[in-house]
Amino acid sequence: MRLLPWVGEEGKPCYLVTDGTGPLSRVADGVERVQLGMAGDLLEYAADLLADRRATADQLRYLLGCMCEALTDVRRIAESRGARGARGGVAEG
Repeated sequence: MRLLPWVGEEGKPCYLVTDGTGPLSRVADGVERVQLGMAGDLLEYAADLLADRRATADQLRYLLGCMCEALTDVRRIAESRGARGARGGVAEG
């Protein structure tokens, strides 16, 4: 089973029974790439905002919320890839 990079109802994890070659696996791979790219962009934005002494508390609070969401996505991807790697599957993206 593959942990998918999104959640279902009530925030519950979604899983896919797959050999990793089907269309839904390719969609999940694409979503992971987008999530990781967005996390990288957010890190660059965070560095810029934290370097700006004029950043307001509201801006920093918003950044923190975005960082929490991105970290949740990245953690889910890491867990999924780690589980696939432990079973001998492809753990790269």
